[in-house]
Amino acid sequence: MPLIPFAPQPDRVAAARVLIVGDAMLDRYWFGAVERISPEAPVPVVKVSREEERLGGAANVAMNVKALGAQATLLTVVGEDEPARHLRTLLEREGIRTLLGSDPKLFTIVKLRVIGRAQQLIRIDFENQPDHEVLAAMLSDYERVLPEHDAVLFSDYGKGGLEHIPRMIELARAAGKPVLVDPKGSDYSRYAGSTVITPNRAELAQVIGSWHREDELQRKAEALRQTHQLQGLLLTRSEEGMTLFDAAGHSSVPAQAREVFDVTGAGDTVIATMAVMLACGLDLRQAMPVANRAGGLVVGKFGTATVGFDELFAPVGD
Repeated sequence: MPLIPFAPQPDRVAAARVLIVGDAMLDRYWFGAVERISPEAPVPVVKVSREEERLGGAANVAMNVKALGAQATLLTVVGEDEPARHLRTLLEREGIRTLLGSDPKLFTIVKLRVIGRAQQLIRIDFENQPDHEVLAAMLSDYERVLPEHDAVLFSDYGKGGLEHIPRMIELARAAGKPVLVDPKGSDYSRYAGSTVITPNRAELAQVIGSWHREDELQRKAEALRQTHQLQGLLLTRSEEGMTLFDAAGHSSVPAQAREVFDVTGAGDTVIATMAVMLACGLDLRQAMPVANRAGGLVVGKFGTATVGFDELFAPVGD
């Protein structure tokens, strides 16, 4: 018996096309042994023995779409630097179609994680805040490729790359495309008209304030949904699963993770899965348990990871 009630056929997923727009990053991992404490400060000394690079940010979202078997196009802007070259190589290797702009004033975002004894000891971020809207020059590219896709996903990491998102959402909705947004910041008016936004608990609390009871959450979430004309608001709640707020009310699914190893990139997997399911013709309530299952699987893996179609739709007990 399937674990989730709505499972599109593999050929339907293979035909689904998702356009991902947002802040792409390069995730770097340094792995090593920790055998002593530094004499200079009370910190562990990591003897690095292995380095690894993975797609991060919007690029990881695109990778998740691709891993499910769908077609992914990534539209983003990177710098003219060494991390950008590595990012391009990884995207090409994974077969992700790209529309990459370059900006000499932009540092390609790098997140370096140092791992010792199977634990993340520190994360070091390399980035700069642009003084201009880096995706503005790519609006014409966005308009050109929009008709070729079945869904549009905005991966907003608050790095300054999506200042033109209201116009992009307007164009996508006018073209009849479902629009999904992984939001950041406290101003959700810029996401008005989206099909669904997917904040986690901390992100939503930043906008609507804290809540102490479920009825309080429901009231505040519904007010936000109506204010910004959102078809749905999907709240990811870690160990409490997910709750979807829509015109019919609210619907929840419990968390499915057997063991949480690493939550890095779990939100990317959830929204990527939602986008693929909507691109396949499922509605929000049908797509939610699929995305919940994907999130539960990916947190059992290390680092920015993905879930494949066969793994996602495996029968109970497999």
